[in-house]
Amino acid sequence: MAADASFDIVSKIDHQEVDNALNQAAKEISQRFDFKNTGAAISWHGDESIEVTANADERAKAVVDVFKEKLIKRQLSLKILDVAEPRQSGKEVKITIDLQEGISQEQAKKISKLIRDEGPKGVKVQIQGEELRVTSKKRDDLQEVIALVKAQDYDFAVQFTNYR
Repeated sequence: MAADASFDIVSKIDHQEVDNALNQAAKEISQRFDFKNTGAAISWHGDESIEVTANADERAKAVVDVFKEKLIKRQLSLKILDVAEPRQSGKEVKITIDLQEGISQEQAKKISKLIRDEGPKGVKVQIQGEELRVTSKKRDDLQEVIALVKAQDYDFAVQFTNYR
């Protein structure tokens, strides 16, 4: 008898790609005419957040838009971003962007329930920390589950790994 086929549902961030997008955005901001003399800047603020600085709300939001553009070009989901409201800091406006990684227990339960209710019979789901392991005897069932989960509009990014 063949072993069960399986895959993991995860929410991970490729930090190298985010760093590349951030560097590209910073370079574009330093070169664009509309950002000259506005104090516009974007940089890492710790490991899991990014800080945007400018002299006006709309400038800071424009910097965030440039960063989002760069993420999209690198095929990264915008759902990994948690963009805070602009806040005044002296003469500058700052926006903090937190990176969201991992699937919470509540979110994992939602996905698990969806697969149990609407997925093919014989598919098992296990919650393992910040990821879910989906197993089945048939690979076709796993493909169905992937399509089912992709069709949902969650407020977090999902990836499928370790397909075997």
